[in-house]
Amino acid sequence: MINVHDMLQAKILIVDDLAANVSLLSRALTAAGYVSVDSTMAPQTVRDLHARNGYDLILLDLHMPVMDGFQVMEAVRRVEPGDYLPIIVITAQPALKLRALNAGAKDFISKPFDLAEVLARVHNMLETRLLYKELHSYNRMLESRIRTRTADIHDSHLETIFAMTRAAEYRDEDTGAHVQRISYYCRELSGQLGMDADFGDLIFFASPMHDIGKIGVQDSILLKPSSFTQTEWALMKAHTTMGAEILVGSKSPYLQMGAAIALGHHERWDGSGYPNGEWGENIPLAARIMNICDVYDALRSRRPYKSAYDHDAAMSIIEHGDGRTRPEHFDPTILDAFCRNQQVFRDIFEARTGSEAERPSSQTRPDPVVPLWIGTGNAVAASAQPLS
Repeated sequence: MINVHDMLQAKILIVDDLAANVSLLSRALTAAGYVSVDSTMAPQTVRDLHARNGYDLILLDLHMPVMDGFQVMEAVRRVEPGDYLPIIVITAQPALKLRALNAGAKDFISKPFDLAEVLARVHNMLETRLLYKELHSYNRMLESRIRTRTADIHDSHLETIFAMTRAAEYRDEDTGAHVQRISYYCRELSGQLGMDADFGDLIFFASPMHDIGKIGVQDSILLKPSSFTQTEWALMKAHTTMGAEILVGSKSPYLQMGAAIALGHHERWDGSGYPNGEWGENIPLAARIMNICDVYDALRSRRPYKSAYDHDAAMSIIEHGDGRTRPEHFDPTILDAFCRNQQVFRDIFEARTGSEAERPSSQTRPDPVVPLWIGTGNAVAASAQPLS
């Protein structure tokens, strides 16, 4: 509640072109205990005075030279937060009262003055005004708390992501630099595709979780330098579904997108990917973006089963294919955007390569792909080693 002290400390401005009226109102307010009463006979100065002093109440005459009261109200409106005009108009013409209220005035005083009425209306108006300011301040405090809480939730989401990503990094010394680059590739490519900043923020933090399911793949398979048996390949492909199961069900939009990426980043536009053989736009956009970024970085990076390729060699494989990777694996629109802006992705790789092990050797063209036929009893695996 507003107390008497707050009321008497309120800032009041009297605006009237007649000195007698200004003097009468000033004396009455001062005698009533108000300690901050200003006045002006120049209506054109009211806007700047209010902008500088933030008056709690303006007593405004409607009939003045240079600017009338309606023009003054319009000027004050441009500097008053919340479009709330703390104005009581003073007029001897009853017909103008309704117009003044419609223009934003909150009350009116009739001439000639009844000082008891003036003081009562000033008191009521100030009480309303100070309650309005208190509510406005309280709302700002709530908004600040909400922003802080939202930021805390956002930060907690990111902490969860970073913790899971660090867990995956322990499985592979090269993973840390890889997931950093993936974030930048995906955000850059999203922008090239016309996605908004919110989508770019989501994919920047969600994409590093694409291989979180590899936590469940044993090292003997994950780090195997030769081709997989059929059983091993099935276990390796299961990292997509395991990753989705780890991330699914969260309320975090980052983890929701992370789950979609984990499940779908090895799906292919032509339906030849895994784990579900999804094709075309049935594959989530974030997973389609991730797919080409992941392939590019895997080609550029050393793996247990391959050496690193330089940028030109990697782009040749993506654009023209090499028997294992083909251009029809990628969303055509995403492929076009990636190729048109390939220098950006080259720059990201070179700026964020974490170790010499990831840098390409003198080899600039890929080795020919030779399928390895490995018998396991009656089962025969004829698949080349995956890129990631």
